Amino acid sequence: MRVRIRLFAQLRELMGSEFLDEEFEDGAVTVAELQRRLEQSRPALRPHLASLALAINEEYCVDASTEIRERDEVALIQPISGGAEQAPPFLVTHEPLDRDALRELVRTDASGAVVLFEGVVRNHHEGRGVARLEYEAYASMAERQIEAASREVLEEFAGREVQRIAAHHRIGMLEIGEVSLLVAVSASHRRDAFEAALRAVDRIKETVPVWKREHGLDGSIWQEGVSPRPAGAEHPAGA
Repeated sequence: MRVRIRLFAQLRELMGSEFLDEEFEDGAVTVAELQRRLEQSRPALRPHLASLALAINEEYCVDASTEIRERDEVALIQPISGGAEQAPPFLVTHEPLDRDALRELVRTDASGAVVLFEGVVRNHHEGRGVARLEYEAYASMAERQIEAASREVLEEFAGREVQRIAAHHRIGMLEIGEVSLLVAVSASHRRDAFEAALRAVDRIKETVPVWKREHGLDGSIWQEGVSPRPAGAEHPAGA
């Protein structure tokens, strides 16, 4: 059985086609089975699936057990212009970060584990006391690089049932104990979720243009960082 899925707007451009075809052995498949197939076979879609709705024969489908038959018209509906906003999977923001929203972005029916990493402002760095941290970013590029790092890790873990990755980075002045970075990863098994989360955090730290300025009793200082390590580069940029 072949299920043809129609795409619109940004999804069509992302996938380079108006239609996706998925082949199944059975004469009917459920919405849940189609969603799992897309998770596995379309890595470019994974970061977006949490925010998509599915329509069958021009009606929204909210029941994952609904059967799809061969002649049904199936469409993926991305967030609608002018509609209510949902947190994007990759974000740089001045606002406090929402742990629950990020967890829900990555959770799937196939997920046996969801790992949430929190980067927290601490009161010391290399022997110096820290009162607060100021984060600055090349924000638009930072969001693109967070997405690129997440895609890279999804591809690296493609054979290990890692479903989704999402990450939000806060910028501006943060006090001790406030969360500066959230990274969420879902996977079928806990080891894969933990290892993919660690890898995603490392790649975000190595590629995303964010800088930290320490503020303490003795004044302020920019923290020393690492040279950017974009995907595919044999050496740090500028080395």
